[in-house]
Amino acid sequence: MKHLQQLLALCVFMLSFGMAASSLAADSPAAESKLPERDKACTLCHNESWPTPVLSIYQTKMGVIGDSRTPGCRDCHGPSENHLKSPVNQVDIYFGAVKPGPLQSDTWPKTPSSAEARNGACLACHRGKARTNWDGSQHQVNQVACTNCHNIHSPQQNVLNRKTQTEVCFACHKEQRAESLKFSTHPIQVGKVVCSDCHNPHGSAGPKLVKKNTVNETCYTCHAEKRGPFLFEHQSVTEDCRNCHTPHGSNISPLLISRPPFMCQQCHDGPHQSPNPAGPSAAGNQGGFIGNANQNFTGRACLNCHSQIHGSNSPSGGYFQR
Repeated sequence: MKHLQQLLALCVFMLSFGMAASSLAADSPAAESKLPERDKACTLCHNESWPTPVLSIYQTKMGVIGDSRTPGCRDCHGPSENHLKSPVNQVDIYFGAVKPGPLQSDTWPKTPSSAEARNGACLACHRGKARTNWDGSQHQVNQVACTNCHNIHSPQQNVLNRKTQTEVCFACHKEQRAESLKFSTHPIQVGKVVCSDCHNPHGSAGPKLVKKNTVNETCYTCHAEKRGPFLFEHQSVTEDCRNCHTPHGSNISPLLISRPPFMCQQCHDGPHQSPNPAGPSAAGNQGGFIGNANQNFTGRACLNCHSQIHGSNSPSGGYFQR
């Protein structure tokens, strides 16, 4: 009798637990398999049969069903009352990514909304932090829209993936793509260095959208050994690394804009203590090619002696030597 009572109590407990779990599952937003109520007016037509995948947005951070902060279709595309009345009419904000479906006629407008309108929809939520300097940035001034780089409906964001990010940037920046294929480059093509390591595409206080306030500060985030401070500083180095280097690629190693000694002589064109092919030496003799194998033209040229070109702590008086 005692065992029968225990078995009966266990059955009652399991039944009560099962009913409670079913009730919680029914009340949980995450357990609901239906799409959000606020999007049903849109997903009635823009469903899985639509030519361009749109429902995949629910696989992204922009479509978390269980989060009340998740925007709906009309939070981004506007109320679009005319579009709801007749699908031929354009939505209030058309991003240009969705192709016309079978319900649209040939009069469907193909032109996206202005970049200002499209960006305004995104910046309504995504404002501040990395986008603080968006207003007035090169991309904003040149009418680049967020959706030119980001595909919001896709769970695969090429611009956020280090392996594919450069493909997105090089679609516009052709010159930089060509430079990245030269002999001496940062490892851009293999994905070890990507555009966003140096640049902030949403705006920057520095030139060329670099992430830091200056080019040198940006370079020093990786090349810390070039920062110094040094007892003898090289002025052209402290001014701008681009005085000697081109960051995206060069046919002269290491990323130099010209070969030594010619690059050095762009600034150092006066007399030299040893025979100098660019001019008379301090001793009065002439350097040159004929009958004089000048050390300024051999091996590493100027770097044969001045090896610490970024700065030196040499006790012998500087001149960027060891």
